[in-house]
Amino acid sequence: MARRKPLANRRREQARRQRLWTAGVLAALVLGVIALGIVYFLRDEPGEAFASEGNSHLVVEPASYIWRTRPPTSGPHAPQIARWGEHSETVPEWLQVHNLEDGGVIMHYNCPEGCPESVEILRGILDEMGTHQLILHPYANMDARFAVTAWTRRLLLDELDRDAIVRFIQAYRGIDHH
Repeated sequence: MARRKPLANRRREQARRQRLWTAGVLAALVLGVIALGIVYFLRDEPGEAFASEGNSHLVVEPASYIWRTRPPTSGPHAPQIARWGEHSETVPEWLQVHNLEDGGVIMHYNCPEGCPESVEILRGILDEMGTHQLILHPYANMDARFAVTAWTRRLLLDELDRDAIVRFIQAYRGIDHH
């Protein structure tokens, strides 16, 4: 007949197993948090980051305010937003900024001599991804031919890069900054 361990020994073993199990779970959680931190800091965020210029609402369009980036990526802005979708004329900067604050992404093109093929590619992106929180418009006040902006983010392109633009939109559209 097998002899049973004394009750005190069984309780010590059970407590030891429970401590090992708890230590294992805690170690797994710590490693998971570390892994998430590494993924977060090493992720490839498209575009260039800029410090926020604030998000105050203005009652009247500023006569002389100059945003630090062209096109603007944050700062004082209109109390209302511009209509989402394609615009045939430049959306005023103070409206652009409110659209960005509300999670929008804006595709800008600067083609003084015209670039119908490029605009058609941009229009295709707009059609494919939907117009909600997305604007396409001509914008001459920049040094590049193309730019894509989101709140505190900007991607400048001299040559159209459809994949880079789509990645930018996917990364930043829908992030509200109120």
